[in-house]
Amino acid sequence: MTVKHSKIEILRTSLTLGLTSFGGPVAHLGYFKSEYIDKRKWLDEKTYADIIALCQFLPGPASSQVGIAIGMLRGGWLGGVMSWLGFTLPSVIVLVLFAFFYQSLTLSDATWISSLKIVAVAVVAHAVLGLGKKLTPDKPRIAIALAAALIMLLFPSTFIQIIIILLGAGLGYLLFKNKAQTKLASFAVPISKKQGMLAFSILVAILIGLPILARIFPHMYIQIADTFFRVGSFVFGGGHVVLPMLEQEIVPTGFLTSDEFLAGYGVAQAVPGPLFTFSSYVGTMMNGIIGAVIATGAIFLPSFLLIVGALPFLSELRERSSFQGMLTGVNASVVGLLLAAFYDPVFTSSILDVADFGLAVILFALLHFWKVPAWLIVIIGVIAGEIIRLV
Repeated sequence: MTVKHSKIEILRTSLTLGLTSFGGPVAHLGYFKSEYIDKRKWLDEKTYADIIALCQFLPGPASSQVGIAIGMLRGGWLGGVMSWLGFTLPSVIVLVLFAFFYQSLTLSDATWISSLKIVAVAVVAHAVLGLGKKLTPDKPRIAIALAAALIMLLFPSTFIQIIIILLGAGLGYLLFKNKAQTKLASFAVPISKKQGMLAFSILVAILIGLPILARIFPHMYIQIADTFFRVGSFVFGGGHVVLPMLEQEIVPTGFLTSDEFLAGYGVAQAVPGPLFTFSSYVGTMMNGIIGAVIATGAIFLPSFLLIVGALPFLSELRERSSFQGMLTGVNASVVGLLLAAFYDPVFTSSILDVADFGLAVILFALLHFWKVPAWLIVIIGVIAGEIIRLV
């Protein structure tokens, strides 16, 4: 197979996944295994498991990063881009179209928008519970999560979120550095350490440079790039944690109202692909198509740089007990951030009466106990909300 054909194959395969991968990050990894490992034999199961383990240690959307890594192993840098583009583009298009639909029809007072916000309550509650079971299984980590939630509710800001993550890393180092896993599998990648250092240097330079540029030249495009690149660099715990990070950046500054923000988040549950494409909706609401392109590119760019920067070193670094301990603390603090976001703005702005609360409970039960897929929860929620308001 020629290199050209390889890139086309990567794009075609990832596009198929982008059109059909409903259900969130865990489901995405199942789809990836079926397509990339079982059907196409691009990787063996051990290498695939190692890639998943490594991506869990990085901020950003884990399933997207796994797809990017597989694309890079298959077709180099361009293969990684093709893999990301195919997996991401379908949901980007849907969310951009919804943003235009929302704006053109002045839907802020539509009753089904309220139903989408109730869907968000059920989905975020499910995410908090799932992450809590996985990332806070003992009392010390529960304490870190509760403290993070309380601090975030009392002092809501993006700066405080970053401080909470750093404090979580410090507490994790102190409490869990001697409880690390041992005999983790090694991992070899076709990326040199020099290339990894260059990618990491670029990441740091952009993180430092964009806020300075945004202050010197307060242009909308630079502000969008700064906001979404920073969020993409610090989001641990998967797509749902985008909610509190972006909400603190977007809603208090007046770029979007809370209703607009949560309506888009509700729709994002109904589309396949990564939840990070919620950024496409927000970017469109802020500044049209150009805003969507900048926001989407900026929030995913750290994932590319982190994959390239970390893979040459991470197989060694993840064996260090101190590093594992820090990440344990970070993950616990992430649960707290999501818990705070569940209360404010998700719950406080969505549940206005007993009927709203009852519908949220039913949707949560369907999602959590009956395992109804998220896209179907969105449809059920909107229909049920309309019926409730007609009765």
